[in-house]
Amino acid sequence: MKKFSLSKLGLIPRIVLAIALGIGTGMIAPEWIARSFATFNEIFGQFLGFIVPLLIVGLVAPGIADLGRGAGRLLAITALLAYIFTLISGGAAYTVGTNLFPALMGDSSSVIEEATTTLSPWFTVKIPPVFDVMTALVVAFLLGLGTAVTNSQNIKGILSDFGKIIEKVIQSIIIPLLPIYIFGIFMKMTITGEVTGILSIFVKVIGVLLVLNLCILVFQYTVAGIVGRKNPFKMLWTMLPAYLTAVGTQSSAATIPVTLERAKMLGVRPSIASFTIPLCATIHLSGSMANITSFAIAFMIFKGMPIESGMFVEFICLLGVTMIAAPGVPGGAVMAALAVLSSALGFNEEMLGLMIAAYTAIDSMGTATNVTGDGAVTVIVDRIDQLFNKNREE
Repeated sequence: MKKFSLSKLGLIPRIVLAIALGIGTGMIAPEWIARSFATFNEIFGQFLGFIVPLLIVGLVAPGIADLGRGAGRLLAITALLAYIFTLISGGAAYTVGTNLFPALMGDSSSVIEEATTTLSPWFTVKIPPVFDVMTALVVAFLLGLGTAVTNSQNIKGILSDFGKIIEKVIQSIIIPLLPIYIFGIFMKMTITGEVTGILSIFVKVIGVLLVLNLCILVFQYTVAGIVGRKNPFKMLWTMLPAYLTAVGTQSSAATIPVTLERAKMLGVRPSIASFTIPLCATIHLSGSMANITSFAIAFMIFKGMPIESGMFVEFICLLGVTMIAAPGVPGGAVMAALAVLSSALGFNEEMLGLMIAAYTAIDSMGTATNVTGDGAVTVIVDRIDQLFNKNREE
């Protein structure tokens, strides 16, 4: 009889098991166990923060270098497509929110319950990154594009070797420890009562957001299916592990290894996937855009503030740019959005605080939509590049 081993389980079962055990353990765990896992999550989170900029350089720079002269074109296509998808998501959220929320809210209170307790680690270990995410993107673009233009084989070899080191770190450290990290996140959320307190008031809004995020993904993969000549629902199913991983990690950047693996399974060429997936992790924000826009509308209805289409056009366009690189940090999208909420929509300090509290509870939902949608962007970019190369050859 063969012995059972968790390592033999696929990624989806391990993630589902980690989520279920995290919630269950959070209901009965003594403080010392909870603080021990909080300590692990703190250290692992610090490591993720350190490795993510290096991961971007290690994946994006070689990807651009391998693409050669087409790198500049692909960069423009990917960025434009990601931004268009993000704007469409914001527009969809505005349309749904302004038409559905007034009747759905009724006389709902605008008070959000605070967490019942806090959970701190035994100790912390600071692992500051060599540079931030935006710097990593700029460095990756400069190295990759420079190598592609000069065709320097020496630099290309260095970038390739560095990419292999990063891939080894992903396979040997990050992927095996992700379920434990996800377990700790859900246990902490259960113990502190953060989710329960927020869902008790915003359950209707969150229910709408679940459907809206699903519709956004169906739309994106329908477009990708038409362009790439693939079955959109099969592609969505293939990307499910990336969605579940993002739910647990609450970070697009931390989910890059899984997203990259699943994108390749969609039939995308590895060179294209290695370029677009890390890039989209910082610039494709459809889920975050939809959720922040929806919550903004909900709070404005609560406070009796006027909602004008012009102000939301400005808000959505600015938010799509402001949140770039924010998804790499859990909760980063809403923190980056605070300035736009204040300037474009007139949010005061109290409303900004309510926005942070509400959005943090479902940050994983927006992140998961961002990550899953990255696959659709990648399929479209791959197809456009193939058509461009074919026409150039003819």
